[in-house]
Amino acid sequence: MWQDESWLTPSLVRGCVSEDASDTFHNGSSGTYLPVKGCIAMATVTYDHASRIYPGTERPAVDQLNLHVEDGEFLVLVGPSGCGKSTSLRMLAGLEDVNAGRILIGDRDVTDVQPKDRDIAMVFQNYALYPHMSVADNMGFALKIAGTPKAEIRSRVEEAAKILDLTEYLDRKPKALSGGQRQRVAMGRAIVRQPQVFLMDEPLSNLDAKLRVQTRTQIASLQRRLGVTTVYVTHDQTEALTMGDRIAVLKDGLLQQVGTPREMYDSPKNVFVAGFIGSPAMNLGTFTVSDGVAQIGKARIPLSREAAAGLTADDKGKVTLGFRPEALDIVSETDPAALEVQVNIVEELGSDAYVYGTLKGDLAGADLSSAAAGDHEVIVRINPRTAPAKGERIHVSIRQGQEHVFAPSTGLRIGS
Repeated sequence: MWQDESWLTPSLVRGCVSEDASDTFHNGSSGTYLPVKGCIAMATVTYDHASRIYPGTERPAVDQLNLHVEDGEFLVLVGPSGCGKSTSLRMLAGLEDVNAGRILIGDRDVTDVQPKDRDIAMVFQNYALYPHMSVADNMGFALKIAGTPKAEIRSRVEEAAKILDLTEYLDRKPKALSGGQRQRVAMGRAIVRQPQVFLMDEPLSNLDAKLRVQTRTQIASLQRRLGVTTVYVTHDQTEALTMGDRIAVLKDGLLQQVGTPREMYDSPKNVFVAGFIGSPAMNLGTFTVSDGVAQIGKARIPLSREAAAGLTADDKGKVTLGFRPEALDIVSETDPAALEVQVNIVEELGSDAYVYGTLKGDLAGADLSSAAAGDHEVIVRINPRTAPAKGERIHVSIRQGQEHVFAPSTGLRIGS
């Protein structure tokens, strides 16, 4: 476990040197920081219609990306494999060309600036440590190349090692460290450089499940204490929800939505975001609608006026409804909004249980699925102490106001 960072020295907080080391910490929009004299301000990051097209391809890997990251913000880029998230990060780092548009760090256009001159530090998925160097030499290598005095290098390395609980490992080689310790060395190498921006490309992917959970909270906590603008790439939406101040979801090189974790969960902008954010995934189905009422088998689900008014002739009398597993309640068979579900699997998680079941009844013309289940299957969160047995039938209804309504023709959200 990393140590408490409350003792952090001014030289590592927001890249500044304090006039008085006794200054107390203050809370700001970008985290906890010391009031300082001569502070080098952390930077915003702006993608201005930035595009990347790889040679020999027609479709851009990143297409007209417009995104602004605030000073000190922790922004997570998330999406499925091939969505352009790592390419976007590498464009910011200067490791990929920007074929159209521009990228700014602060007010400075860095589109054509060499990576070494961008004042960024990158943490890679595979650690990228020099195997013949000690932990201390790995962490201080960039400073050595930059000609930083040896005493200052040692001071910065020792401070970062204390933050990351690596002090006792400074003389070891990477091969003598665990995966989690190697990742912390890579983090320390970035910290000692005191950059304007941290870039992290799936840094937890090589860690086991337990260590991944532990490390993600520590990274988020550390970032808030250092107050450095951070862009973090992951394919794991759980990481995105738990770590980021804001999340940007990409698909096929296009930005789908950007917002806080709560906004993404409660108000997904389209069907893709609705199905991608959340674990287990949202149940999504396209059903017949008549007179403002969606028909799911025998159940009748009234739509709000705003949602019903948002449907057009292009939707052909259909509506796409989304409802999360926790938005379903066990009800009586006689409830007019009851959906009959045959239990296929009960997934016990201790504090929760999830039923994976098949929707029964007349589903002609319906198209129901979940990213975590199959066709005509739904996921229901239930009380683990009253979980049904496999093969049983239960009746559930969507809690009023917790359905998400989308237009089938466009996939976009309609209604509030």
